Amino acid sequence: MTVTPGVSGALAFDSISEVREGLSEVGYVADERIASVVYLASKLSKPILVEGPAGTGKTQLAKSVAQMTRSHLIRLQCYEGLDESKALYEWNYRKQLLRIQAERSSATWQELEEDIFSEEFLLSRPLLEAIRAEGPAVLLVDEVDRVELETEALLLEVLSEYQVSIPELGTVRATRVPMVFLTSNNTRELSEALKRRCLYLHVDYPDVEREREIVRRQVPGISEALTDQVARIVRSLRTLELRKPPSVAETLDWARTLVVLGIESIDPAEARETLHVLLKYRQDIERATKELLAGNA
Repeated sequence: MTVTPGVSGALAFDSISEVREGLSEVGYVADERIASVVYLASKLSKPILVEGPAGTGKTQLAKSVAQMTRSHLIRLQCYEGLDESKALYEWNYRKQLLRIQAERSSATWQELEEDIFSEEFLLSRPLLEAIRAEGPAVLLVDEVDRVELETEALLLEVLSEYQVSIPELGTVRATRVPMVFLTSNNTRELSEALKRRCLYLHVDYPDVEREREIVRRQVPGISEALTDQVARIVRSLRTLELRKPPSVAETLDWARTLVVLGIESIDPAEARETLHVLLKYRQDIERATKELLAGNA
């Protein structure tokens, strides 16, 4: 596939179909909506906010775009308590202290200050690393809904201007705009300011046809009949009131388990013995078993 530089050196694709085909080549089954948002983000140099249930392929989308464009993937895993020193940058205080001790008798404080607040002592974290990347880069801000509003504000300068302000050094601006993906599991409402800077993409559980294609591509040796059964059963189970509906990753784990066990066709007894791979709560397994038995009656 051909990826050309876009605005300020950002990655840009020639068409939506090229995005879809490129993702397919690296094993990601994208529908037209997903491909079109990625295409527009590349053309407009806009971040993509990807929301949806856990396990629907949000993180994998960013990884696949990085893979198909041969870009450096830079990941910021969000969590409660994440601060500037872990997201943007921090100073190497130990190294600064050693330099001060070594030079305090031969240099003025102004000279020391100019020395210790220089590139040599700067530790780049994911956001600054993405801004300073010289080659093509994909920045993944994973589970952004886990951070507090104060930390979310740190992202705004990066997402709107593709720059980071460092008081001691000045403003670092991107020479090549990275593609940015922010993922959210909807555990809290994100700010309007953050949403306004992004293109929005909601990734839900796949329909039967798309999940069938995902299983076919990701599970070597699985038969067409078993692929169809797996996709249809999982789709049916997600309509139940489960504590945790099966994710796409768990669907693949279940399909691989069935292949390893040599199961060619799923009957309720075999399903009951392997549902612990697909579902992770006892109540969900019991409810799913009843559904399968009722469907076979």
